[in-house]
Amino acid sequence: MGMSVTISAATDQDAEQIFRLQYLCFQSEAALYGNYRIDPLVQTLASVRDEVATDCVFVARLGDEVVGSVRGHVDADGSASIGKLCVHPRLQGHGIGARLLRAAESALTEKHGTTRFRLHTGHRSEGNLRLYRRVGYETVGTAQGADGVPMIVLEKQAGAYAATA
Repeated sequence: MGMSVTISAATDQDAEQIFRLQYLCFQSEAALYGNYRIDPLVQTLASVRDEVATDCVFVARLGDEVVGSVRGHVDADGSASIGKLCVHPRLQGHGIGARLLRAAESALTEKHGTTRFRLHTGHRSEGNLRLYRRVGYETVGTAQGADGVPMIVLEKQAGAYAATA
């Protein structure tokens, strides 16, 4: 493809681009559920800035453009929650999502000694589910999103990668 996408920790300068990218990427999710109040679409720029400052946030860059991002934080029980993974629609299918997940997982393990990762995705989000399973996540249950969307909960042990990854 002649393009080099780099993955790095997000800085405050990235917050606005992450905010816009997230808004673009999650339109298709919202359409899937007929629900335009899902969290990534109603999150404020100030809240994205806070997450960049306090959570483990990574971005994928193509030149100066942020084309992907992911967020993770450690929960009270010591496991890490990873969320809001998004990759620009025109760059999906090139492994960027998997690279972002790996970056977040390694950083959370190094910084916090986390051995378990958890993420939630909507029950109809086939593309997301395929990606998560490919990188070693397994379904452990279901949950109701705050926005009313039925969610599938997936988990993975640190260092567990699917044999096909």
